[in-house]
Amino acid sequence: MAWNEPGGGNKDPWSGKGGGEQGPPDLDEVVRKLQERLGGLFGGKKPSGGGTSGGGGGFNLPSGNFSSRAIGIVVGILLVVWLATGIYIVEPAERGVVTRFGSYVDTTGPGPHWHVPWPIESVVKVNVDEISTFSHSASMLTQDENIVDVELTVQSRIQDASDYLFQVADPDQTLRDATVTVVRVTVGGSKLDFVMTEGRGAVAVTIRERIQALMDQYRTGLLVTSVNMQPAKPPEEVKAAFDDAIKAREDKERLENQAEAYSNEVLPQARGEAARIIADARAYRDQVIARSEGETARFTAILTEYLMAPEVTRQRLYLETMEQVLGESNKVIIDVEDGGNSLLYLPIDQLMKQRQAEAAPARPEPAAPAVAAEATPSPQRSVDRDRRVR
Repeated sequence: MAWNEPGGGNKDPWSGKGGGEQGPPDLDEVVRKLQERLGGLFGGKKPSGGGTSGGGGGFNLPSGNFSSRAIGIVVGILLVVWLATGIYIVEPAERGVVTRFGSYVDTTGPGPHWHVPWPIESVVKVNVDEISTFSHSASMLTQDENIVDVELTVQSRIQDASDYLFQVADPDQTLRDATVTVVRVTVGGSKLDFVMTEGRGAVAVTIRERIQALMDQYRTGLLVTSVNMQPAKPPEEVKAAFDDAIKAREDKERLENQAEAYSNEVLPQARGEAARIIADARAYRDQVIARSEGETARFTAILTEYLMAPEVTRQRLYLETMEQVLGESNKVIIDVEDGGNSLLYLPIDQLMKQRQAEAAPARPEPAAPAVAAEATPSPQRSVDRDRRVR
């Protein structure tokens, strides 16, 4: 049954008491109590006189002392919190780029730092140790008008954080575009054999240097750390012909190496043989000259003796010459005195050979048959032996 229906007791739910004369609670009283509580919290004085002013249902504000202290504390707390938001820490692999109203101010290194908080300044952290990698492959024309498939991998990292953020709109895309341009220019200026064989490393180095030059020119802040070029391949349609050409080139190099090895072996021998022949010739020349000088000196000495005693010198030369000539002969001539015709069989040739064998035992001579000869008086044989020995 409702409170305002007959028999409901006429109880007003807005008041704690029954009866129709009771109204709703006083709103001013509620505001006054809330004001008193806030004033006690912040140290203000309690309002007096019912807590209303103007009789229009308003409420009194805290006193001036309360207002200034409360505002100062709130502002101080907000200021401390705002300033604390400017503290930031840069990791060892990062660099902090500080901007003031969007304009570059400074680049900070690893460690704790502080900047004027937002919205005045802001910090962008950039990882400068992270390696970025991308691959590029294409078919292109070489200098000798051959088509080759080239594939390479480019690795880079951020070198200058400020240039990376503010100088170029998209540094990574700029690096890719520069790579395409440099690869076409470099491969297009080289011959096919050079790109596919011994020039692959040189081509990769040239590509990296040219890409880095473009990055420095555009101020992208990127550093090209390496360019790894895979072995260049001809198109599949002509791969068999290229394989044959490569085999022929390898055979050529092998034969050239063999020829060079043979040349390195033969030339020193030939030079040594030539040096030996030259040395023998010089020795023979010196020998002939020495012999000629000796003969000249001997002849000069004999001439001096001949001028002093011609007959004696002539006789001595004759005897020496005959001894030299007849000493090598195996025939013996015996002069028989008084016209005797007695024959004497002596093995003169055997005696001579025996004598020679005694003089040179290392070269024995075979025995020869005896030869008959006429007898010779012992004085004549003694003269012959003495002459031969002399």
